[in-house]
Amino acid sequence: MRAIHPNAEGTTTPIGAKLRSARTAQGMSLAQVAQTTNLSKGFLSRVERDETSPSVATLVQLCQVLSLPVGALFAEPDVHHVAYADAPRINLGGVHADDRLMSPRGEERVQLLRSELESDAHGGSDLYTINCDVEALHVVSGSLTVRFAGRTVAVHAGDALTFPGREPHTWQVEGGEPAVVLWVIVPAPWSGSA
Repeated sequence: MRAIHPNAEGTTTPIGAKLRSARTAQGMSLAQVAQTTNLSKGFLSRVERDETSPSVATLVQLCQVLSLPVGALFAEPDVHHVAYADAPRINLGGVHADDRLMSPRGEERVQLLRSELESDAHGGSDLYTINCDVEALHVVSGSLTVRFAGRTVAVHAGDALTFPGREPHTWQVEGGEPAVVLWVIVPAPWSGSA
């Protein structure tokens, strides 16, 4: 009786982008990796484009040069989907604001919030800060102003504004119409898991 083996064609794992990312993150050129590994630049370029597969020994050598665990090339990415309908409502202190946490609870690297703002919504009359390095907002619809200690910036539909979260600020919707705003906060000031 003949053994049936699964066909491995078409099931190769694309590792080239991960190798290229590790190389560029370390500021290494293809020439530098080629010189260190005694492999040709052309071969390394084809590996990074997933046009050829390196041997296990070559893959281990590349990972050592790039300080990359071999297993990281084959690990499933940590992907999370948050549906708007399931996104938890949170209260950030805004008045007449429906804020939803669109990034996963427990995510510490970044926080994504979506705010549905009524026409008279605001962040309070007092300036406040957020314990983060960067705060960015993108106005999907409507308009708002962001007030800092020394100036006010108008942000309209399609616009974005980026600033240090520790900079005292507040905001308010303008124009008598509701607004939708996406807030990106890096790193997350709280995990949302409590």
